[in-house]
Amino acid sequence: MASISDSEEVVEVEEGAQPAYRVDQQVGFHLRQANQRHVSIFTGMMGDRLTTTQWAALTKLNEIQPCSQNQLGRETAMDVATIKGVVDRLVARRYLQTAPDPKDGRRLVLSVTDEGQAAIERNVDIARAVTEETLSPLSSAERMMLVELLRKIS
Repeated sequence: MASISDSEEVVEVEEGAQPAYRVDQQVGFHLRQANQRHVSIFTGMMGDRLTTTQWAALTKLNEIQPCSQNQLGRETAMDVATIKGVVDRLVARRYLQTAPDPKDGRRLVLSVTDEGQAAIERNVDIARAVTEETLSPLSSAERMMLVELLRKIS
């Protein structure tokens, strides 16, 4: 018999046997919980009824505009269907606009409207506060380590 210790208990395991699979000991479980906590904080604090994906698309486009919907999806790690829905909702809210690409008439380019820029300005300090609240249980060193480790696996 061998003892395998996790953070909460010692489990006896037959020599050569794998310990029982426990979902609450898996990285995905903890990543999902952390994301759920972050989204809850974001939803409770963010104005203009913006979702995390809408905020990501709006602020990234503001950095790199103009660009295609496809490029914006790549830049924000959203698949084709997700970025299309996000862009459609932001266009409907008049936060983004589309125009023909001067280099390729078959493609549209996106840019942030004045209304979109105003939404960013109204909410950027809130977004910073969301990050601060999400990371509040961690020390400064732990925050830097967490971000570095997440970058490493993403």
